[in-house]
Amino acid sequence: MTIGEIAEQVIVVTPSTKCELIYSIFKEKPEVEGVVVCTDDRPIGLVTKTKFYQKLSIQYGFDLFMKRTIDLVMITDPLIVDHAVPITEASAQAMDRAQEHLYDYVIVTKEDRLIGIASIRNLLMKLAEEQISIARYSNPLTGLPGNFEIKNALKTALSFGKYTILYIDINLFKAFNDSFGFKLGDEVIQYTATALKETVLQRSTSLESFVGHIGGDDFIAILPHHDFQGICQTLIYKFEQYTHQFYSAEELAQGYIRGISRMGIVENIPLVGLSIAVIQNINTSFRSIEEISKEAARIKKRCKSMGRSVFLTSEKTS
Repeated sequence: MTIGEIAEQVIVVTPSTKCELIYSIFKEKPEVEGVVVCTDDRPIGLVTKTKFYQKLSIQYGFDLFMKRTIDLVMITDPLIVDHAVPITEASAQAMDRAQEHLYDYVIVTKEDRLIGIASIRNLLMKLAEEQISIARYSNPLTGLPGNFEIKNALKTALSFGKYTILYIDINLFKAFNDSFGFKLGDEVIQYTATALKETVLQRSTSLESFVGHIGGDDFIAILPHHDFQGICQTLIYKFEQYTHQFYSAEELAQGYIRGISRMGIVENIPLVGLSIAVIQNINTSFRSIEEISKEAARIKKRCKSMGRSVFLTSEKTS
């Protein structure tokens, strides 16, 4: 949810408005906590009821300000955010303000023009609702969005002019679990989720990038562009840097460990790695999530056959 979705109407005045008019507004409309000062629909200040009355309460304040213009008492650096900013980010910015401005309105704009305000009460209520919703549909081990949100994200991606979808699978994860134990296996799953967030989300300037946890050792990332190679290379590098610490130098050199299979037979078990199936709408136009999933399964099967960490597209091996 973005802050623009919860923006409310607000009383707007110009910088030349007299303080006596603002006083009348606050007196006649006790529910109003502030007014926005604009020039040509562009916000330049905020007048809050609390700060306004504080100005009037000083000695001779009433006589000093009442006949003067509001630009003399307005807050000149209010928090202004674009309508497309997620409420999580807007809330963080609001809570990062100085204590005296903590409960001031957040001014919401579109193309730098005022569209409304968000009160802190409403902003925090919506944030709590969103966090509850995220928790309900998130994977409990990684905290990443689960299948419900993944489906919605894929439906949205189908409308993009450009998109790349990465289906990420940990090679031989069950064998790794059998050899090293479920606790370490869970840590590898959690690390993979962290590496995905760092590589895909924290480096992205687009709000449309997405990372989800399908379940088990399967993950998904959605990019609103076709520039995927650096991301895949970084993911594989980070994953191998992390997991190679669990193997001896000899095991790393030979590329496998000796272990007992589920059939009770001693065999060579390859090192754990990443398979990344890359799906793009460059030469193929996908019409549904089912078509994307089918193509991902086909590419992932090829990845698995390589016996090492790899990312593949329909046409290319890397």
